[in-house]
Order: sequence, then C-alpha cells, then structure tokens
Amino acid sequence: MVVPGRWWRVIQTLDTITPGARDYSEKSRYSKTIRKDNASWGDVPKNEGELAHRDSDMTCVSCHSSWVTSCFGCHLSMQANRKMPNRHNEGGDSRNFTQYNFQVLRDDIFMLGRDGTVTGNRVAPVRSSSAILVSSQNQNREWIYSQQQTTSAEGFAGQAFNTHVPHTVRATETKTCSDCHVSAKNDNNAWLAQLLLQGTNFVNFMGRYVYVAAGDALEAVVATEQSEPQAVFGSTLQRVAYPDNYEKFVRGGSELTTAYEHVGNPRVLQVQLRGEYAYVAAGEGGLRVYDVAQIDQKGFSERITTAPVSRFGQKFWVKTRYATAVAAPTTLAVDPARYRLKTNGPMIDPGSAGKLTGETRKQLLNEEQPIHPLYAYLYVVDKYEGLILVNAATLLDGDPLNNYLKRALDPAKYANGAFNPGGALDDANNIAIAGHYAYVTTGHGLVVVDIDDPLHPGIVKRIAAPELRNPRAIAVQFRYGFIVDDDGMKVLDTSFPGSPKLIKGGFISLAGARDVYVARTYAYVANGKEGIAIIDVEQPEKPRLDQIYNADGKLNDTHQVKVAMTNASLFAYVADGRNGLRILQLTSPETMPEYAGFSPRPRPALIATFKTKGEALAISKPLDRDRAVDESGNQISVFGRRGARPFNFDEMLRMLRTNDGKGDWFTVTDAPLNPPKS
Repeated sequence: MVVPGRWWRVIQTLDTITPGARDYSEKSRYSKTIRKDNASWGDVPKNEGELAHRDSDMTCVSCHSSWVTSCFGCHLSMQANRKMPNRHNEGGDSRNFTQYNFQVLRDDIFMLGRDGTVTGNRVAPVRSSSAILVSSQNQNREWIYSQQQTTSAEGFAGQAFNTHVPHTVRATETKTCSDCHVSAKNDNNAWLAQLLLQGTNFVNFMGRYVYVAAGDALEAVVATEQSEPQAVFGSTLQRVAYPDNYEKFVRGGSELTTAYEHVGNPRVLQVQLRGEYAYVAAGEGGLRVYDVAQIDQKGFSERITTAPVSRFGQKFWVKTRYATAVAAPTTLAVDPARYRLKTNGPMIDPGSAGKLTGETRKQLLNEEQPIHPLYAYLYVVDKYEGLILVNAATLLDGDPLNNYLKRALDPAKYANGAFNPGGALDDANNIAIAGHYAYVTTGHGLVVVDIDDPLHPGIVKRIAAPELRNPRAIAVQFRYGFIVDDDGMKVLDTSFPGSPKLIKGGFISLAGARDVYVARTYAYVANGKEGIAIIDVEQPEKPRLDQIYNADGKLNDTHQVKVAMTNASLFAYVADGRNGLRILQLTSPETMPEYAGFSPRPRPALIATFKTKGEALAISKPLDRDRAVDESGNQISVFGRRGARPFNFDEMLRMLRTNDGKGDWFTVTDAPLNPPKS
C-alpha cells in the first residue's frame, strides 16, 4: 500500500563509513573495514578477502540484530481416543489429539552458524527452533512413551536449530565486537559458548523424573506435575498454576513421595539418562544399562528393568573390576550409524559419507555433516582397569537383535580391552567428554585422553600433584575447565583442549569440594557438609565465591548438583548423601524481575526433598537443549535448512585468532583502540 506524502530515507552503507558524510558512524566504519589482523581498519582494500567481515561470507543481519527468539523446549503430548476437531483447513475430527506445550522460550541469547546452500552458506544468526520432546498416551490412558527426545533421519539429535532472520533488524541496537569475540575484560566466556552453539547447561531439561544414583539402588523420583504446565513440586509455578496441590505439598513437609527404583547390581555410583536408557557405573558390577522406556507406564509393575526380554535376546552389562563413572559424549540421542541418502537415490554408509568433502558433499541429498564416530560409544572409567569403551550405538538403531554390549577396544592391543598405559589411569574416579577429548580425574591427577580415533585412544596431557591434589570432577565450558580437588575449585585454560594448563590465581578455597557443574556464568560446587558453593565465573581467570547455600544447615552431605530449567524458572537438583535428593529453586519470574536475563544471580531456596533408600551420590545430567556442536566442531544437532550447520573447529578459531585462525590469539573492545588508515 502506498500512502501519499509518506517517505523515508534509505541510508547507504557507503555513507556510514565515509568521514564527513551525514550518516557517518565510526563504529560502522570500524566493523566494515577491520582486517583479519585485528588492527588495520579505515579503508576498503582492493582484495575483499583481507576483510574480517566480508559480504561474501557474512549476512548483514549477523550484526544488525537486537534480539532473536529461541524455543528451547516444547512438549508434544498425544492422547489416543480423544475426539477433537482438526485444527487446520481439512475439516473433520481427529481421534488422536496432540497438545503443543511451550516450555522454555528465551530471547536472552545470540547464536551464529552457517546459512543454507541456497543463500551461499554465509554466517547468519541461529535459533533453536524445535527442541521438542514427545509423549503418547494410548486408549487405556497408559503413557507408552514419555518425554522422549527425537532423532533426525540421518542420525542427528532432534533438538533442532535453524538459521534465522531476526525479529528485529536494526541499525542502532546492533551487535558489538565483544558479542562475537573474546573481550579484553575476558568476561564473555559463557556468552561465546552460547554464541558458538556449544551449550551452557542453563536451559537443560530435567523432566518429570529425576534419576538418582543412590548407592544401593537406582531411583527415578517424580518431581513435577503430570499435566501441563509440568510445574516442579514446591515451586512458585506450582503455587500459581496448582494452588491446591501446592498447599497440600507444603503441608506434607515438602516431601516428594513417588519414586520407582531398581536395586543395584550391586551398586549405583553414577547414572546418565539418554533416551530410553539409563547408564550406570555399578562398582563391582561394571557398566549396567537399564531400560526405562516404561517409567511412566501404569500398565508395568516393573518400571526400570535390566532388559525387556531374556538375556538370550540382549546383554545390557559389561563386567569390569570396579566401575566408578560412566560418560555418554552427549545427553542427546545421536546415532552415527545411520545411512545417508544420495541425490541420485541410493543410500550410502556413514563411513563413506564421512569421506565426502567440499563440493562432493553435495552428492548427499541433505548435505548433512558427518557424525563423529566417538558418539557411538560409552566411556567407562574403572578404578583398577582405566578407560573402557562400549559401543552403545546399537541401542539407537531400532534393531532388537544386536544389543549385546561388550568392550570395544581390541584386547590384542589393549590388555583386557581397557586403556591404561603404564597404570596412568589407576584410581580413576570420574570422566567428562569435551569435543574429542576425555578428561579423566584420578587419585593422582588429571589425565587428558585423545579419542579422535576412539578405538585408538592416546594420552596427550597429565597434570599431577602438587598442582592438583586428588581431583574428583571437572566441567568444561568453551575455553576453560573447572576442576575440584582437596584444595577447592581450580581453573584450567583449555584454549588448546589437548593441553590444558592451570590458571595462576584461578582458585577458590573450599573444604569439601566433591563435584562441579557450570551453568553460564556460575559454577555450582557440591561442597560436602557445607552445602552448595556458588561461584561467579563470568571472568573465568578471576573466579569469585558468590555465596554458600545450605538451607540453614539442612544441606550437609552434598555429593553432586545439576541445574536445569522448567518453564521460566531455574532449578538445582542436589544429591545430598544421607539426606537424599534435594531440589532448590534458583530463579523465579514471580520473585525476580531479572529472571529473564542471560545469567541472573541465583537466589536458592529449598523447595522439595526425597529420602532415597541409600545415600544419594549422583544425579543424571539433564538433556542439553542449546548444544548443536561440540568443542572440536563436530555437529550433533540437526539444522532445519539444507546445507546449514554450526561452525566447524577451523571456523571457530577464526573468531579467536588473527589471520584466518592461524595467527595470534586476540581480544576486542567495542570501540577502536587505534586510529584508522587515512
């Protein structure tokens, strides 16, 4: 529609970088002419390739956006035999009704990746677009599956992302240098982890059940309402949405009452849920895998099983001498064994597809990246045997006849199929996977194992006493690692992931640090009898103890803490030893105006407790909902546009080092420090 007399000026880019022009802006000139050396700027070179932000490689909206929405969680809950009118234009009725329940909608983040093929694979903003979980109730009102994640046709996790034109394309409220590069203050490590789609452990999904390693048993504790919104018991959301239930819960002493358990075989020292399975480090029992697909199915008397069929149909355990910890390289359902479809019709095996590079990858119909083979395995550490790999990809391939778990390493090369050269991994007690590196803590130090070729692992770095004294756990976020030992929490520089080094002065003294979990700019340390230590790590090299929380002495045996988001609130789930499971509400829209910020200061409050049968030792990590790529640049979540993807490792380095990622590490300010070329 044309309105007579209405007009507006269209500002020309050239005028914004030309001194003396009406629309001149120094910041515009700086951003559009800065070279790859992160120093020279002011004029436009003859060779566009010298520019750091060239048009051929980067969309305008990468900078000219003020905010982008992301859907970090939706629950699709289908009910059979429920007659409802179809919601679209086809008319008629449906006998299967699916509710679309929004859970976590955020606009506090900014992420970048590569756009689709049709738009030139340029740098563009990215949003989480379909981080769905699905449930299905049959005609008997039985939940035949509950809050399950999805897997794409080619094996990527269904927590989907896509490149996206922002809702607000602006010339004033634009992105600045420190939104995409390491700031001179070094205060944006968490922000950059989010920007690069490596995840921040902030919007992760815990769900209706909290899986607790309780020493003698595995316990799945009901922590939320059944219906939507699935409010955590005792939370401010439950008080608002279910006031009667909330009052009843508080009158009952804020005690959770419903849980399903399976006695350990013989122990449950650590647990990780992924999809329909819970992976357990079972001490003398080695690795145990439990089928939890029917955890919400009222038609099953045994909700947690060692196997749904006899041992002749599958084998869900691997014996080891004393398994202390188990790690899946991701909580997402990634299947590296899926075949890929070619443009001319036939399927191609993942190994052959992974060898296609550059233009040859366009032979693949969806132009998806290869899934790294390290995602096929579980990584078990044993106190006496070291590192043991188990191929668990068969649990995702839909074939019920090949689920016979066994050690993956060749016993002819590795004694008993375990990796422990010279006893380097003796007394191993924990493991964390970041990219293609396994960080193993032992009684005598930290050992970094390269698993880029998972069936031929190799030790690349060791840090021992006196730098580390009996380390017990490590968490990695982008360029830093956070490790706890007898002294407290220490910070590692992991800019070179295979060769971390301790940061001088990066230390918080704690008396009983047992485990650490990092969510955006806060590290949550399970600090034994003192409760939870919450440490501000916005500037990782200068950590600051923000607060110690123990709920007036009630939290006094903390072993582990995990953080997750339900709707608009943040919660901490604490394994509090002899006291059982504790749930803390950390943020709330009802009590904190700043709750929607990138990393609001937590205000913990104890809202629920469950007394486990044994000592609560560990909590299963919640589902990653903002992680599309690992620290080595390996894609793990599906992208919604053909050819679109997260940055690979070399592209990440270009944002951190000069001269196309091969030069010096650099930092930025949001205004030029040196004059322009005249």
